[in-house]
Amino acid sequence: MSDLDRLIADAARCLQAGGLVALPTETVYGLGADALNPLAVARIFEVKQRPYFDPLIVHVTDLDAARSLVTHVPPAAVELSRQFWPGPLTVVLEKLPVVPDIVTAGLPSVAIRVPAHPIAQALLRAAGCPIAAPSANLFGRISPTTAAHVREQLGSLVDIVIDGGPCRVGVESTVLSLLEAPPVLLRHGGVALEDLAAVIGDIALPAATDGSGPLPAPGMLTQHYAPRTPLRIVSSLTDVETAADAGILAFREFDRRGDFGRVEILSPTGNLAEAAANLFAAMRRLDAAGLQLILAEPAPDTGLGRAINDRLQRAAAKPTG
Repeated sequence: MSDLDRLIADAARCLQAGGLVALPTETVYGLGADALNPLAVARIFEVKQRPYFDPLIVHVTDLDAARSLVTHVPPAAVELSRQFWPGPLTVVLEKLPVVPDIVTAGLPSVAIRVPAHPIAQALLRAAGCPIAAPSANLFGRISPTTAAHVREQLGSLVDIVIDGGPCRVGVESTVLSLLEAPPVLLRHGGVALEDLAAVIGDIALPAATDGSGPLPAPGMLTQHYAPRTPLRIVSSLTDVETAADAGILAFREFDRRGDFGRVEILSPTGNLAEAAANLFAAMRRLDAAGLQLILAEPAPDTGLGRAINDRLQRAAAKPTG
């Protein structure tokens, strides 16, 4: 048995005993607990300092495992699972009573995903339970894409951290509600809207919420994924004034590196997949550079670019209340 196999076995026993495990997925690192153990799930909220009105995603091994948590699986979910599971797509379905209300913020629905990362899959099989797992960071802060990011923010509050290397996708999963017709896109993420529509047809965008009740899905708060350093989105970096105390988060190659305190390039060639994979780590480096301001260039608003821009907009939003 390899060291990794032993660690996964230890992590499975930890989950079964009500503990917390930080695990790699292809999107970001998750803070996992047995989704059917309400006390274990409560620890996720305590460690992350996450409000209880923000529901969690439940990770399972496959579509058959998802069936044990929901009242029914509509044909659209079957088609989507064939195309995108395992992978960065979460679907919202009507839940069975076995799913604790703390997981779903009291909603009658549950968000379910089948992760593609081999370590996440191995842990799910070894633990023998669905795993509730939001991103493994303090609530509202930049999501972790390496094990070091998890340890930096959560440290000893997590029982076990499994290091699976950098996350391949680098932004959270797309969340699609199948409770309505047509389905509603609740969050842009690792699967592009165009690709979903090619499989199931029309997809609606969510109506605005007033914040008075539980959110229909994770990651829908106006301010989220935020660095401590103020971040401002600019339509173009071409005419930005020189500032030694400002950092640049550029989508593609940027030739004025000497004009700013730090410059991060998401993808020198403008590749959306590369940019998404680098986004959160680049934001973290800028946040740690002692800057007064981060200026961010949006990505093209198509495919994964929509997910990148969604995260930038939430990172730039001012706190409400």
